[in-house]
Amino acid sequence: MQARGPLMVEHRLIERMIALIKNAVLQIQAHGKVDPQFVDKTIDFIHIYADRTHHGKEEDILFRNLDKRPLSAADRRIMEELIQEHVSGRQATKALADANTRYRKGDTAAVSEIAEKFRALAALYPKHIEKEDKVFFPAARAYFTEEEDRAMIAEFWEFDRKMIHEKYRAILEGLELDAKR
Repeated sequence: MQARGPLMVEHRLIERMIALIKNAVLQIQAHGKVDPQFVDKTIDFIHIYADRTHHGKEEDILFRNLDKRPLSAADRRIMEELIQEHVSGRQATKALADANTRYRKGDTAAVSEIAEKFRALAALYPKHIEKEDKVFFPAARAYFTEEEDRAMIAEFWEFDRKMIHEKYRAILEGLELDAKR
């Protein structure tokens, strides 16, 4: 397996979440209301899985290693675009969380912002994934030897192994802070 393999498997899960997000937008349009628990679960999925776990492997491992290579101007430009798209996803997810908080507090105007941020994520991810799968990952593979590629896979697995502990440590620390208030 090449290092891009696990990343592409993760893309398939993200695509499944995007399909659910698109369906949620249709439901919001049809009924004018939001399921705040679905929004919470979506935020968790995008934040922890798509961004922190998936984009974490890309930025902290793949892009870090590529940054040490003499990339072509085109490959460097695409990598910078991908990083900016990650930032855009983070911003949309944060705005989605803020809108959901307002909605839970009774701000019905937040419904349109939730739908807007869902649409933004649903527009961003398919194009982003296609750019990585079909253009960037194949080009990036040429910069590594087989041994370097296998080393990245091992680093991906270690990254994943630590992620579950990071998530639940953060949850526990948040609960501890709440208990002190």
